Amino acid sequence: MGHGSGPGHRLSPEDSRSLQALLGTGITHQAAAAAVGCSAKSVQRLLRRTGGVKARCTPRAGIRLSTLEREEISRGMQAGISCRAIARLLGRSASTVSRDVAAGGGRTRYRAWRAEARACRRARRRKGSKLTASGPLRREVERRLLQRWSPQQISARLRTDYKDDLTMRISHETNYQSLFVQGRGALRSELPRCLRTGRAQRRSARHMEGVGELKHMVLLSDRPAEVADRAVPGHWAGDLIIGKRSSSAIATLVERKTRFIMLCCLPDGRLAEDVKVALAKKIGALPELLRLSLTWDRGKEMGEHVRFTVETGVKVYFCDPHSPWQRATNENSNGLIRQYFPKGTDLSGYTQRQLDQVAAELNGRPRQTLAWQTPSESFARVVAMAAAESLAG
Repeated sequence: MGHGSGPGHRLSPEDSRSLQALLGTGITHQAAAAAVGCSAKSVQRLLRRTGGVKARCTPRAGIRLSTLEREEISRGMQAGISCRAIARLLGRSASTVSRDVAAGGGRTRYRAWRAEARACRRARRRKGSKLTASGPLRREVERRLLQRWSPQQISARLRTDYKDDLTMRISHETNYQSLFVQGRGALRSELPRCLRTGRAQRRSARHMEGVGELKHMVLLSDRPAEVADRAVPGHWAGDLIIGKRSSSAIATLVERKTRFIMLCCLPDGRLAEDVKVALAKKIGALPELLRLSLTWDRGKEMGEHVRFTVETGVKVYFCDPHSPWQRATNENSNGLIRQYFPKGTDLSGYTQRQLDQVAAELNGRPRQTLAWQTPSESFARVVAMAAAESLAG
């Protein structure tokens, strides 16, 4: 714990660095605060001041002395070993070791921790942002941010559009720093809202990784090839549409081959048991040949997926983390459904009959992917084929 790190005191530089490192691992604000010995409010103030969790630093270049090497130098100084002998032991030049010793106060005052702290301070010396001054580069970055481009897209495209102009190059990390960090906020304050996240603070890439993981998941990579190429009907993709204040929801199902949509009312809530019952009732009414598999994201509402499979015979496959494109059919269908239930709508007042009417309208629209047939027509055809196969069997 750093000095003066109690709940009523300012965070020391050591505490701030420790908090950034802890938050970078994905733990909660409360857990990081407890580990350092400060309040959760202090963590929030730190993140507001610094723009969120800092990007993971690149490894220190090999030409720089490491902490372990400085500890060897410190022990050598205490033992009276010459800089040249220590350098041979470390595989370094004698001048590298002697310069670090001299900068650290000489043979009698040199300590590894002090030399390391000095090196870190020098590495963190303040550098001016390319975006601070008005000019063509800043105007181009702001224009493309307003067009909802990501910092990575901007950085890459500037290299292409201005191949011979080195002044028009900028790293995506500089863009992020200028957007998020108050001290370097060179860009207009409204521009962070143009980012896909819409956040004015940065989060760790591992923010939610491993939190609430479902057990016994079968991943998308183990899904049969016939599901991916839409060759066989009966494979579904599912999701939840969340209502106002996250207090209500509707379960959505779309058949991958025919794009046929079914909506499930969740009057009792969206806990795993409630979702299992609603989905089992809806899918259980289908012919057996049309209930082969279900693809879902990693939401906790599918915590009862094993029991769902036992009760219905429908295998459940889960997407990789942060990969909505793996359920593109479902994502597209949810966009259509949102025309009837915009974000912020209270979904608790809708009955199953009303949801069936909405689904009927959606399934009555012709789709280009179906050669301008409707999902209802395509699904009716595969239902008839399934019934014929069942009778033939």
